[in-house]
Amino acid sequence: QVQLVESGGGLVQPGGSLTLSCAASGSILNIRRMGWYRQAPGKEREAVASILVTGDTNYADSVKGRFTISRDSAKNTVYLQMNSLKPEDTAIYFCNSQALSLTITRWQDYWGQGTLVTVSS
Repeated sequence: QVQLVESGGGLVQPGGSLTLSCAASGSILNIRRMGWYRQAPGKEREAVASILVTGDTNYADSVKGRFTISRDSAKNTVYLQMNSLKPEDTAIYFCNSQALSLTITRWQDYWGQGTLVTVSS
């Protein structure tokens, strides 16, 4: 199996910055995509950003120009640098990974437990 652990959430003022980290561990054979989703109270989960093994990235329109996703393949870690944060960015942010494991040899989505980001003055 693959385990994902997020960190870096917290309270930040509007206009501030925060960086989230997600480290994947376990019997990992390969990872082809890692990304971030978020869910605000009373709203559905939405995709925020993703990065492929090729390095290609994708962002939600609402965060383009403000958020940057990056990865350290050697450490199986993905980061989300969030700048110019707005109150509407407040949500639980979940790390997602599409990976192969030694025991489940098919691409499968794995999820972290989430880290809370609160943007408020």
